[in-house]
Amino acid sequence: MKNLEGIKKHNKQKTDDAIEKVKEAIRTLRTNGQSINFSSVSKESKISKSFLYDNKNIKNEIEELRNLQVSKKINQRAKFDKTAKSKDIIIATKDKKITRLEEEIRMLKTQINNLQAMVYKEE
Repeated sequence: MKNLEGIKKHNKQKTDDAIEKVKEAIRTLRTNGQSINFSSVSKESKISKSFLYDNKNIKNEIEELRNLQVSKKINQRAKFDKTAKSKDIIIATKDKKITRLEEEIRMLKTQINNLQAMVYKEE
């Protein structure tokens, strides 16, 4: 009986130590801005992936953090896409304005030439 208690206590301590290592690894990954997934947490904490998957609390935490990071990346991509579309619209608008101004310059040059010809004829 006493031997079992000692083994159980030892196993509980090992599990608690592993959980602490995992939490520290997650903190480190978050601080460094690295991606959080089972592989990266396992590598950083030096704890097996099977332990991460088997422990429901840790598994849920890693999945939530991973999904949160994916959502952030999607939002950043959407912002970039909106910005790129805005740039395209601004460029198209400027191109139209340039074309209109170039046409106006051609017309004004023609008018100047006509007026110069009229002045030359009168002299």
